[in-house]
This record gives sequence, structure tokens and C-alpha cells, in this order.
Amino acid sequence: MTHSTRTLAAFGAASLLFGGTFVAAKSGLEFFPPLLFVAFRFDVAAVALIAYVVYAHRGALRPRTRGDVLGILATGALSIGLTNALLFVGQQYASSAVASIVFSLNPILTPVFAGVLLAEERLSRRGAIGLLVGLLGVGLVVNPDPASFLAGGPGKLILFAGAVAGALGSVLIRWADSDLSSSVRTAWGLPVGALLCHGLSLASGESVAAVSWTPHALLALAYVGVFAGAIAYIAYFGLLDETGAIKANLVFYLVPVVATLGGWALLGERVTALTVAGFLVVFAGFAVLGSESMDVGATVAALRRRLPVGGVGRDDPAPVDFEDAPRGFESD
Repeated sequence: MTHSTRTLAAFGAASLLFGGTFVAAKSGLEFFPPLLFVAFRFDVAAVALIAYVVYAHRGALRPRTRGDVLGILATGALSIGLTNALLFVGQQYASSAVASIVFSLNPILTPVFAGVLLAEERLSRRGAIGLLVGLLGVGLVVNPDPASFLAGGPGKLILFAGAVAGALGSVLIRWADSDLSSSVRTAWGLPVGALLCHGLSLASGESVAAVSWTPHALLALAYVGVFAGAIAYIAYFGLLDETGAIKANLVFYLVPVVATLGGWALLGERVTALTVAGFLVVFAGFAVLGSESMDVGATVAALRRRLPVGGVGRDDPAPVDFEDAPRGFESD
């Protein structure tokens, strides 16, 4: 498999598997209490991912610095644990499509926390415009009418809180400046997230006796634990190492599309025109924020040098400068 084919395969796998999380979670909530469901998910994912990193990262497994420990805690408690706990609880009250789009605020919210905690990352004017456009799109998706917004319980607000937790966690991971590889840090973080969610489940009065162990339930758990858990992490983090954060985070542009189509095809969820319009506006916000990672002036200059008119005899264009962007998903 060539380099480009391998990269494309990882991109497609991560997009499909992460998008399917919302469909599988919605389906599995019929059989599991929400917090216990996500706790079991992390139990399964931890076993699978730990087995992988023990095989693939021999000699680089032990956390050795304060930053490593802080990175693991930020990963397990926030980016994995609290984020997914809020997602699974919130999805009791929202469709797969709405949940995925509200959760797509994660990369838009990241610069807000980065501007506070990371001195080198400040939200520019263009970034602020992207943030506002994305918020407008989510407002369209959840319906700006107050009565509709509150309909179905507090699900959309809980989902938004999950997006906030994910964004804050990703910034704290960068602030910790861990020396561990992202997959090893995630393997350490998964048991932390599992313990947190088991504790929240016990505190909320959930019981294993409430689980309905049907084949459908086991299939949903296997998907969110192995496929959308361990395998999706390996695909995404491999893509991150191969292409960098900017290109890797394009995965999250496709997640709401996969979740929306999956919910429609498998769960019979309705896709409205307003949902589609809201997604397009959210995507526009992502595009504006993503454009910060590219030196537009250098790109325009490079294109002008390639034009046949007035371009004869000029030097080859300077390479376009790309810089790392705030990350929406847990990564190095």
C-alpha cells in the first residue's frame, strides 16, 4: 500500500468510525444506562488499545515526567471521560445528527481555551469570525425557537457541555506538553476515563441489573468499544502522525455527515432542511478557522507567479507556510 493510499484509508476509516459512534450510542441506549454504557465502552477500548500499544510501542510506555502525568489525566478525565459521559447522557434527548453537529463545536471552541491557556495561540479576527459562524450554524441545527430548544429535555445543553469538556481537554493536553506518543497517552487515559464513568454511574444510581444483554446491545458495545474506540483512535492518531493536525482534523468535517446519514438509514431519524442548512453553516465556520493555518498572502503570491502573464522569468514560488492549528480531538 502506497503512502497516499494508506493516508486516504486512515482518513476514511476515522471519519466513518467516529461518525458511527453517534448512531451506535443512540441505538445502544435502549439497552444500557448511559453512564454505564460509556464506562463499558472504555473498559473494552482500554483492553484493545493497551494490547496494541504494548505490541507497537515497546520501551516507550512509561510516563516519566510531570507533563506525561498531566497529559494522561487531561486525556482520561476530560477529553475521553467527561466528554463521552456527557455525550451519552445527552443523546438520550437528541438525534444522532443533532448530537454530532452540536459536538462539532469542539474544534471551534478550542481556540477560546487556547487563547487563555496557551500564550502562543490567540484567536485572530478571522478565527473570531469562524467561531461566530459556527455558533450560528449550531443555532440553526438546534432550532432558534426557545420552545423547540428546550423540547426533549436538556439534551442539547448537555451535548454542548460535552463539546466544551472536549475542547478544554485538548488544550490542557497541549499545555501539559507530554513526551508520550498520543496513542500511548490515550491507552493510559482510557482506564482513567473508565474509572471516572463507573464512579459517575454508581453515584447516579445506575445498576448492571438494568442492562439488557441482547445481541443488539453487544453489537452496539462492540462497535463503540473496539471500532469507534480502539481502531478509530489508531487510525486517527496514525493520520495525525502522518499528515499533521491540520489535515487530520478534516476528519471532523465529515463526522456529522456520517452520523446524519447513519441515523437516517439505520434508526429512521428525520433529516430536515434546517439541519442541512445548519450543518453547512457549521462547515463554513470550520473552513474559516481552518484557513488560519494557511498563509493566504503567500498562496496568492505563489499563484500569481505561476500565471503566464507577467510570470516569465520569475523565480519559483516560495513554499506555502503551514502551522499547526488548535485541535478538536485528543491528539499530540
